[in-house]
Amino acid sequence: MYATERREIIEQQLTDDGRVGVHELARRFEVTTETIRRDLDALERLGALRRVHGGAVTLHTRSVAERSVTERIHHRAGAKAAIARRALGVLAGSFQGSVFLDAGTTTAAVADLLPARLDEIHGHADVVTHSLSLAPALATAGGITLTVIGGRVRTVTAAAVGAGTVRAIEQLRPDIAFIGTNGVTAGFGLSTPDPEEAAVKRAIVRSARRIVTVADASKFGEESLVTFAALSEIDVLVTDAAPGAELAAALSEAGVQVWSA
Repeated sequence: MYATERREIIEQQLTDDGRVGVHELARRFEVTTETIRRDLDALERLGALRRVHGGAVTLHTRSVAERSVTERIHHRAGAKAAIARRALGVLAGSFQGSVFLDAGTTTAAVADLLPARLDEIHGHADVVTHSLSLAPALATAGGITLTVIGGRVRTVTAAAVGAGTVRAIEQLRPDIAFIGTNGVTAGFGLSTPDPEEAAVKRAIVRSARRIVTVADASKFGEESLVTFAALSEIDVLVTDAAPGAELAAALSEAGVQVWSA
């Protein structure tokens, strides 16, 4: 395959996924990582992408960029379902306890599979969420008692935010929280574009006994505007591909378990 053809395919993958990784591309095209880096450097000079650690992202990726939940729901749906299935492995042994579900499309995948998991282990969960998009399906599901936390609803995420939402979460002590993120890096930790969303996520992280972060590999190396948790504040990261060397070392040093879907 000629370099021009390879670079056209890379551009298309960027359009589809928003991010590409050097090692994944090298395996796909059966070339060296050095060849892929030259491809990405050439595309960056042409203004087709922005280079980041371990790969590249579209030029539209910025610290405050945020697509709506309806735009994101089908993006990498297969990976999100696999991550959710693996993450629900934390519920075992006839689980009888409390679960907080953060807003987001990967946590929505967790919510979709939660009733079947509880049925499988003959468990029951008191579920709390501030997400209006997650609540309807859970309201009638077997094995679940649902509590929805209110507040001002952000249209882009269909999630309640604000001081009242944060105060309500601070009064809770859920056994497990499944939390999403827009970015994961060694130095900045977990981050999201909106300060109010970050405040809610920070309250969830501080309230729950065990934090399970669900994030596909496109989030690695991304830094959104506001950090809401250091790596040391999470217990498990469930993802669909191994983190790069720098992030993997930071996760290990922070004592985070990394589960691959």
